[in-house]
Amino acid sequence: MKFFNSERRPDGVAEADWTSATWQMQNRVRDAEGLARFISPSADELAAIEKLATTFRFVITPYYASLMDPDDPACPLRRQVVPACAELEDSAGLEDPLDEVAHSPVKNVIRVYPDRIAFCVNNECALYCRFCLRKRMVGEPDWAMQKRELGEALDWIARTPEIRDVLLTGGDPLVYSDDRLDWLITRLREIPHVEIVRLGTRLPVTLPYRVTDELCERLRKHHPVWVNTHFNHPREITEPAIEACTRLVDAGIPVGNQSVLLKGINDDPETMKQLNEALVAMRVRPYYCYQAQLLAGTAHFRVRIEDGIELFQQLRGRTSGFAIPQYVLDTPHGKVPISYPTSRGRAGDDYVVEAWNGGIWREPNP
Repeated sequence: MKFFNSERRPDGVAEADWTSATWQMQNRVRDAEGLARFISPSADELAAIEKLATTFRFVITPYYASLMDPDDPACPLRRQVVPACAELEDSAGLEDPLDEVAHSPVKNVIRVYPDRIAFCVNNECALYCRFCLRKRMVGEPDWAMQKRELGEALDWIARTPEIRDVLLTGGDPLVYSDDRLDWLITRLREIPHVEIVRLGTRLPVTLPYRVTDELCERLRKHHPVWVNTHFNHPREITEPAIEACTRLVDAGIPVGNQSVLLKGINDDPETMKQLNEALVAMRVRPYYCYQAQLLAGTAHFRVRIEDGIELFQQLRGRTSGFAIPQYVLDTPHGKVPISYPTSRGRAGDDYVVEAWNGGIWREPNP
């Protein structure tokens, strides 16, 4: 199966260590000196690391750092995780653009829809994305979840019979050990009205060695379990990433992808087409592509919505329909699909539509 990049294991690191999720977490890049082991940091990146140290720290797994172009500051992977001074130039950005705190009945539970919730079971990730929607909480001690607090949230779910679908997110739930994750899902499975458990995780992309056969066996026994991950660029599709997703799918766990439309990273039709066709080839369904939020420090990532609509309109008819994710804007009221208006409305007894190639069709519709 085709992959687009290969990790570069540093000299002196044994393969057994490199492929250990524990070693990767313990040896994450957290400062300029550690970053210099993998890339030649630019003056802007070094300045940003210092200026943003108290605002939003940076953390990168060695695996993901090894995928970055060492000499190109415009590398699409590098721009996602290495601080940039442009983060300080955003007068419009908000700390909580989706008003998640106001939608939280108990700590770290977010309820926007009547029948489902996002349950932020922790506030730690393998790496910190510079466009992270939950910058306010990731890595911050006040947002960590003790076992007692997890129990309080589980009790709230048990008392709320409308909840049939629980998304475990964070942070990242796969940062948990197999035992802790098993305990948590077991507790959810004891609640009769919880039908679906989903995991939102970027570890298949940022730390694929975490997705072991043992983890998949633990998840398999709790079916139906679904996973959504987060590839943004074809160069994130490596042999270990493909193997991680294959393990999940072979364990009967459907895997979807939720990308974010990011300026200079994936905001051109060819990159988006290449990304999503590669995902389909590895049995990962392109599910959503999010419009980047009005989040503090992310103005340099945001694409005009009109340009995003045009991008996805250009993909229609040029690749398989299931290789085109739904372009959505997340709002405090939930996700809203945004797309090119192919429906032209009624004309007498016909309904008029526009095809992918601009052709107009009048469907009899008395």
